[in-house]
Amino acid sequence: MARVAWCLDEFTASLTAAAPATVSAYRRDLEAFIVWAERGGLDGPEQVGRLTLRRYLAYLGTRGYARRTMARRAAALRAYFAWARRTARVGTDPSAGLSSPSGGGRLPRVLTPAELSHLLDQPPPDAGEGRRPATRWRDQAVVELLYGSGLRVAELCGLDLGDLDLRGGTVTVWGKGSKQRQVPMHEGCVRALELWVREERHLLARDPEAAEALFYNLRGRRLGPRDVRRILDRRAQSPTHPHALRHTFATHLLDGGADLRVVQELLGHASLGTTQVYTHVSKDRLVREHGRTHPRA
Repeated sequence: MARVAWCLDEFTASLTAAAPATVSAYRRDLEAFIVWAERGGLDGPEQVGRLTLRRYLAYLGTRGYARRTMARRAAALRAYFAWARRTARVGTDPSAGLSSPSGGGRLPRVLTPAELSHLLDQPPPDAGEGRRPATRWRDQAVVELLYGSGLRVAELCGLDLGDLDLRGGTVTVWGKGSKQRQVPMHEGCVRALELWVREERHLLARDPEAAEALFYNLRGRRLGPRDVRRILDRRAQSPTHPHALRHTFATHLLDGGADLRVVQELLGHASLGTTQVYTHVSKDRLVREHGRTHPRA
């Protein structure tokens, strides 16, 4: 099979420092490129040149792909061909210096005070048909961690019971690139976690392969991103993605005067430039508030 020549399994296995979601996205992007390349008669990476990659990105543009998607696909190609060059599968790297449209342009959504209050402070909905009442404190702890500690949803789902220090009010998080950080938790989050661990967790912990997991779903398995989305769907006033709570966490810290490097550490960003997007969000909010409230605006 010609497809074997691309060595995708070997490439994805080499991405040991990347988050699982990144590995999956890169593989999907490369599989799409390979389908396109093989339609053009290319049977392996050694037949791909710089012009081929530029034509592929132009093809994506004519198909109406978003700039963010095109930027990610270009990043996948750069990672793949850099690996192919290092492992002598190609003589030269055709993706070196390959440019693509910037993936920027969209500012993160920040929840309004009313949305936050409804999500965090309103009594959780009663357990309805098909639901156990043993998830009240789990659900509360989940939303408190997403907003109060700024966790990514994958980080939250990957937490083990041993990652908690309830007495010290911190949680140890494994972020992107297998980087570890300690994040503080506020008092309300600690209380919700204490009640979940003491009163409810044992009622759902049934999967021996996930015996150390902090959170479980109703099937007794480790909580997953889709489960988190369902929790927010039940509690939120309007459709809310889990990442919006992380955006809101960072923006509120900066609005309150937190140092940008402190926010970078709390979010687990490798680059300060990634964190700086939130300064633009804050400035945008200030301009809107000025226009809304100032009598001469």
